[in-house]
Amino acid sequence: MKTVQHILEGKPSIIHAVSQNTSVLDALQMMMEKNISALLIIENDKLMGIFTERDYARKIILQGKTSRDTPIQQVMTHNPRTITTNEKIDSCMEMMTNNLFRHLPVVENGKVIGIISIGDIVKHIIEDQKQTIDQLQSYISS
Repeated sequence: MKTVQHILEGKPSIIHAVSQNTSVLDALQMMMEKNISALLIIENDKLMGIFTERDYARKIILQGKTSRDTPIQQVMTHNPRTITTNEKIDSCMEMMTNNLFRHLPVVENGKVIGIISIGDIVKHIIEDQKQTIDQLQSYISS
C-alpha cells in the first residue's frame, strides 16, 4: 500500500503559510492568488493551526466578523490533526472522511514538510486504479 510520501513526491514542495497575526483578509488574498483553499499557520517553524474556506464561511461570515479586522488566530482551527510521510493513503482518506475535513498537514520531526488534500488522495487513487486496470488488460491480452 502506498503512503503519503508517494503523493508528496508528485507535488511541488511549496508550503503556503502565514503567522497568527495575519488578518483574515490578507490570508484570503493569499489563498486567492495561490488558488488554494487552505493555509497553514506557522510560528517559529511550529504548526499552530490551519485556516480553510470553511473556517471563513463559518467563523467570519456567519458570526458577523470582518475579514480586515480579525486576526487569523481567532478563527483558525487550532492544533489540526497531522500525519507523517509513512501514513497509508487509505488511512488518510478514512481519517478525512470520518472527521469531515479536507486537508492534512504532513509533519516530520516537529516540522511541517507539506500538506495533502482530499483531492490529492482521490487523484492518487484514480491513477493507481488506472494502472491496475492497464496491468489486468495487459495480462488478459497476453
